[in-house]
Amino acid sequence: MRIPVNTASHQYEVVIGSAVLKTAVQSFDEKLQKADQLIVFTDENVWEAQQHYFESQFPYAYEVFVMPAGEECKSFENFQNAHTFLIDKKCTRRSFVFAFGGGAVGDLTGFVAATFMRGIPFIQIPTTILAHDSAVGGKTAINHPHGKNLIGAFYQPEAVIYDTNLLQSLSEREIRSGMAEVIKHALISNENWLSELMDIPSITNIAEDKLALHLKSGIEVKAKIVAEDETEQSVRKYLNFGHTYGHAIEAAAGYGGLAHGEAVMIGIVYALLLSERYGQLDREFTKQFLQYAYDNDYPLDETFNYSFETLEHYLVKDKKVEYGQLQFVLLNKIGEPFVQPIELAECKEVDHEYRSLLTEVYK
Repeated sequence: MRIPVNTASHQYEVVIGSAVLKTAVQSFDEKLQKADQLIVFTDENVWEAQQHYFESQFPYAYEVFVMPAGEECKSFENFQNAHTFLIDKKCTRRSFVFAFGGGAVGDLTGFVAATFMRGIPFIQIPTTILAHDSAVGGKTAINHPHGKNLIGAFYQPEAVIYDTNLLQSLSEREIRSGMAEVIKHALISNENWLSELMDIPSITNIAEDKLALHLKSGIEVKAKIVAEDETEQSVRKYLNFGHTYGHAIEAAAGYGGLAHGEAVMIGIVYALLLSERYGQLDREFTKQFLQYAYDNDYPLDETFNYSFETLEHYLVKDKKVEYGQLQFVLLNKIGEPFVQPIELAECKEVDHEYRSLLTEVYK
């Protein structure tokens, strides 16, 4: 399956399928043969799990830079180390970088590619479900201690190669985390697709062919939005549904304390409560969705570990704040997102409401 991504700055394809890595990389033979260096960025966990498969499928000589796993990959220190590696390997503007890993590897690699010698080409090879979202669209970033993804650039890849064989080694937690972004895409785009997802008995146990179709649908949602708004001036903000409160929880937990998708799911339920106030969603749906998240083992109760005062510190530093006001993506109804400015006082009210609902579920 091939999905086009047509942005103002660059056009490319997402190739998705089982065992497609070798043939997809070979389709760039003309460009890669002209490169003076091929560099693969990956992390410790991915390389341990997937080194043999990668080596057996990657058809060219390359150098590999193995980074720390998780959000530590997106630190200032690792950003500098990655640049140092490229310099030590005598890379130039004719060099080519591959991001082989999950969302953190992709974010870091993309930002390094965007900034090394003012920009060199890179290809995303995601190894997680979560990265079906992060690998597409050209958002690249590293973290600052005061907030997630605050330092970065919009920089599109040459391609995204999504070999679903790589998903077989994922833990249940990683699958659950990735599916949160799939569910987010359904919430902002298609009620029937959301119903289909919510009817699946366990989102951590989906057949590979069915999973590939859900991932394709999610990528198509993102590709359509990114084509319309590459640099998040308008509709691309809709992709942040669940992320404002979710990022605050994720930051409060310490990067890596909660998986990104776990935090996003917490943020989605919070956004649904706000949507009741400004859209047509009702409490019955919010409760139904909360129960669905609980039944699929999302750790919603992590919310109790952080007071609103703790979360407030991160909320006000969110990169979506404009003119001192928080900008939340909400739903008028399923498939109809919009952006709503929210005052901190109301955020606190909804936070209290959320904790009360969670208390009922966790009785």
